[in-house]
Amino acid sequence: MCHARYLDGEDMSVHSSSGDIVRCQWVTDDPLYIEYHDTEWGVPTRDSLELFEMLCLEGMQAGLSWITVLKKRAHYRTVCDGLDPSIMSGYDQTKIDALLQDPGIIRNRLKVHALVNNASCYLSISQRCDFSAYLWQFVNGAPSINHWTCHSEVPSTSSESDAMSAALKSEGFKFVGSTICYAFMQASGMVNDHTLDCVCRQTSMVNNLNK
Repeated sequence: MCHARYLDGEDMSVHSSSGDIVRCQWVTDDPLYIEYHDTEWGVPTRDSLELFEMLCLEGMQAGLSWITVLKKRAHYRTVCDGLDPSIMSGYDQTKIDALLQDPGIIRNRLKVHALVNNASCYLSISQRCDFSAYLWQFVNGAPSINHWTCHSEVPSTSSESDAMSAALKSEGFKFVGSTICYAFMQASGMVNDHTLDCVCRQTSMVNNLNK
């Protein structure tokens, strides 16, 4: 099975490294990708709004490469009011039409509507429980530490991502299939999928212990 970071079949033939520094194989030589991998990916995130943003952007990745979304992340934050669900849930058709004309984001009508829809779903869940706790329940509140030796061992889904996907869909969320949920779990540190030879694995494990 292939790594969940590769939703578009990106080339995984070159193991990213800078000199003697070895990183997870999905990382390219793009400085933005390296910084994301080294400082964000796999670091446990407990903030509800940060998790909402991450879940939204993972959904925007569907059918595309993650680097495409990553390069547009700052613009999403600008035009979508910091990806604040309390604001996004109130977007009217005029705002949606403006987003669909904005080349700085992914101008897919279903994905843009999903942003607004998912914001409303977030608020609905938040009325009865903490959104972070709601998501972290699928790993029993603690990061799952895996021990993969190479990218080919890393799955694209798991029983936990299946359960998260089913639950989010039942809440009305869109673009939350199991593969998207697994990529989200990796990014948010619910799952530590840094391979054993990755320079960031130990740092990530320390972060896991502290979160």
